[in-house]
Amino acid sequence: MKCSVSSLCDKDIISMCDGTKIGTVGDVEFDTESGCITALIICGKQGLFGMMGKTEDIRIDWCDIEVIGDDTILIKCDDKNGCNKQKAHKVK
Repeated sequence: MKCSVSSLCDKDIISMCDGTKIGTVGDVEFDTESGCITALIICGKQGLFGMMGKTEDIRIDWCDIEVIGDDTILIKCDDKNGCNKQKAHKVK
């Protein structure tokens, strides 16, 4: 299956542990040397009217992706810690 970056951004990310929706792809991280995608970023949600701050972005490593479907992306989980997600670091 071929997929563009813009079509990735329309897909929901679902945990295979419990079926919960983690979020929607907001950005893609890739290695500039190899051209390979390394992670998907779920952008944090804005607070009330944008004035109450924003939750942190979530980074999903590419190796944690199990299936990319037409509408969703399923990610695998670690039984001990729940889903394999981490804070995304801002690129400066």
